[in-house]
Amino acid sequence: MGSAPKNIIVTGGTRGLGLGIAGRLRDAGYTAIALARSESKEFSAAPGPLHFRKCDLAEIAAIPNLVKAIRAEFGPIYGLVNNAGIGTAGVLANMRAGDIERLVRLNTVSPMVLTKHVVRAMMVDSAKGDGGRIVNISSIVASTGFSGLSVYAATKASLIGFTKSLAREVGALGITVNAVAPGFVDTAMTEGMEDGDRERVRRRSPLGRLAEISDVADAVEFLVSDRARNITGTVLTVDAGSTA
Repeated sequence: MGSAPKNIIVTGGTRGLGLGIAGRLRDAGYTAIALARSESKEFSAAPGPLHFRKCDLAEIAAIPNLVKAIRAEFGPIYGLVNNAGIGTAGVLANMRAGDIERLVRLNTVSPMVLTKHVVRAMMVDSAKGDGGRIVNISSIVASTGFSGLSVYAATKASLIGFTKSLAREVGALGITVNAVAPGFVDTAMTEGMEDGDRERVRRRSPLGRLAEISDVADAVEFLVSDRARNITGTVLTVDAGSTA
């Protein structure tokens, strides 16, 4: 990886899936910079060096200065993992317009604007041959659907279209753009699931189990590594075979 660790931003990186991803990247030798509204107890207790920077990604206007500040402090940005999001459930007919707007703002608009400014920074550094890596965390519900998650599924589906088109825009600069679609793991998507529902999902899986956070984190680490330098515009599904 060279003499200096490469900097990778992980949004929503202080708990759950985001923390798992940040920890895996740290273990692989990267400098992981976790963005979130607050530093969780789990993050504070995590072993090894993990960097936390406080931000509210719903504040779109603050994103340009956020990226500038990170780059000024840490140096060139090599990677971005768009993981932050909310999994608000609700039947569409009963959802408040404000909740729909909040979901779309945080799950779709925020990562797009953040990526815009990170890509601009990568364009400067790509002239030096550094390239870059962008990984968007989608979900299997983007393609399968799930009752009560129509708006959430729409936001995650938008990230797949975003991934494929952006890969074509920035490929000539050596920047790869991929998505990871986790299945039913311990994330926002499963917080409201009953134990019986989780058991039914487990039984439907060809492997007879649910994917774990570490499985998703390993997939992200692969996609940001040199081993995946010729992989771009793809969606890597990590769901223990549930959608096979």
